Amino acid sequence: MENRKFGYIRVSTKDQNEGRQFDAMINMGINERDIYMDKQSGKNFDRPQYQLLKRIIRKGDVLYIHSLDRFGRNKEEILKEWNDLTKNLEADIVVMDMPLLDTTQYKDSLGTFIADLVLQILSWMAEEDRNRIRKSQREGIDTALKNGVKFGRPEIKISDEFVEVYNRWKAEEITAVKSMELLNIKKTTFYKLVKLHEKKK
Repeated sequence: MENRKFGYIRVSTKDQNEGRQFDAMINMGINERDIYMDKQSGKNFDRPQYQLLKRIIRKGDVLYIHSLDRFGRNKEEILKEWNDLTKNLEADIVVMDMPLLDTTQYKDSLGTFIADLVLQILSWMAEEDRNRIRKSQREGIDTALKNGVKFGRPEIKISDEFVEVYNRWKAEEITAVKSMELLNIKKTTFYKLVKLHEKKK
């Protein structure tokens, strides 16, 4: 049976465009149906399409990845998956933007050693990059909090309009549904405000 070529694409968000990675794989002669794609974070390998691909890939097949950070972002996980694919499943991996990471080329021990070394460095860099992004996000949130930016749902406040409608509702002049319509709020918000107002009284 002929060895198959597979492609794996990962983009971290729904809006990121996978077109560039996809086109590069089609140019490598990979059949469209053999390209698997996940739209999620690279923190671990618990991704549906990747796991499906691992069940299909066989000894001697070649897996193409556009770049190492598309494969994953966590050093330990990258190394574990790389070894699982190349040593346990005996498949080859080609990282398209890094010619040294092509297990079809380097079958001797020196080649394997160089590829392992490059992999260690690159996976460390991918993880550092992820930590840096996380740190700057955290710093951004901290700065925003210091400047009084509130996260989460906006706090509900009792307005004069609400009090007026509430009094009419309590006096049974209008129904609760009519009150919600007048205030243009949902049922849950209406009863939250009622509770809050009655607590304050």
